[in-house]
Amino acid sequence: MSEESIRTTAELIRHADAVLVGAGSGLSSAAGYNHYHRNAVFEANFHDFEEAYGIQSLFHGFYYIYSKPEQQWGFYSRYIKFMEDAPAGQPYIDLVEILKDKEYFILTTNCDIQIPKVFPEDRIYQFQGDFRYFQCSQPCHDKLYESHDLVSAMLDNMEGLEVPAEWIPRCPECGWKMVPWVQDNTFLQGEAWQTAYQRYEDFVRKYQGKKLLLLELGVGEMTPSIIKLPFWELTAKNENVFYACLNREAAHRPEHLRGRSLYLQGDLAETLAALRQVRSIAATIK
Repeated sequence: MSEESIRTTAELIRHADAVLVGAGSGLSSAAGYNHYHRNAVFEANFHDFEEAYGIQSLFHGFYYIYSKPEQQWGFYSRYIKFMEDAPAGQPYIDLVEILKDKEYFILTTNCDIQIPKVFPEDRIYQFQGDFRYFQCSQPCHDKLYESHDLVSAMLDNMEGLEVPAEWIPRCPECGWKMVPWVQDNTFLQGEAWQTAYQRYEDFVRKYQGKKLLLLELGVGEMTPSIIKLPFWELTAKNENVFYACLNREAAHRPEHLRGRSLYLQGDLAETLAALRQVRSIAATIK
């Protein structure tokens, strides 16, 4: 990361008619909520699950094959409550300021409640769901249920690391077990998901032919078809679109986007903090 590249990115934001953000798990990792690796946050809050099951990360705990659902819901409820209570990370707060006074929309693969804490719902498309909601695991109908009260009840009645069977959430329609509304083979792409998708499509359509900046933040290689590849395609097909990739890791550099793309490699928290500062200084000069 260089000062020149930060200034260039700030200028791209300033001159853009709108900014489409693609937010990946690296943005939460930069905020201290690393879901894929063992870190201090995991050790401080989930060491008992690590001792009991050998779980090494939040992601590992969420998809771990437990011997019974009471154990699984013990982890689910602790994980969801932790993310619900966790303060919005500084990179997210910096992003709010960076986008201030701009037209923007956020496409994200994150479901850890960080983005809805600081951005309005009508400017977010959470492709892989949101921990704040449960759904029927079949699913037998198109409805999401707020998880807060159900999670609180499970935690209040925990026995060790397990949720008693009678407190495991069940679908009020069919009686089948509910599951967190996050991507798996039963994921409900119902009205809520479709509405957010339509907002995303409407935003892209609205700024077709105008100066649109695609700002990719912390997107890895696990699910490139959701953010990275569509962003590349959108840039390639529209001469007024510019693609900026900010990531801690080195990123692929498609030759066909040369001249209309920018890559900033470095600590994402530091990059966003620096970008916010440059944007703030520019605003005062105006």
